[in-house]
Amino acid sequence: MNYQTGTPGRIVVARFDHGEDVLAGLEEIARREGLRAAAFHLVGALKGGRYVVGPEAEELPPVPVWRRLEESHEAVGFGTIFWEGDRPKVHFHGAYGKGDAVRVGCLREASEVFLVLEAVITEIRGVTAIRELDPASGMVLLKV
Repeated sequence: MNYQTGTPGRIVVARFDHGEDVLAGLEEIARREGLRAAAFHLVGALKGGRYVVGPEAEELPPVPVWRRLEESHEAVGFGTIFWEGDRPKVHFHGAYGKGDAVRVGCLREASEVFLVLEAVITEIRGVTAIRELDPASGMVLLKV
């Protein structure tokens, strides 16, 4: 285990509207505001997105199992933002519910908002963690 300690900095409150891409929007906020390290919560609804529910097998490098949101779902979750090279990279895990069905996974693509989605982003000051390619897993992981 590796870790650093930091302190909370600025808090950004954002509203994403119907049809907007929340993952791209979070990256844009991080770029504009110079957020090098942050944690965020999301609450609202998504009507589109591709997310990963785990690997096909317990081996490295993992082969992701993809699922798709193809209609409106309530959404709630937590994520982080750390930079990979010259751009911010979002890592978000959420729960997506419709009726009595709930899905959980790592949202990675095509994150389209339904009606409205709110984000509360907390900057983490004093942390120099970045995202970097891990040769063993073939994934971009947090380096502390």
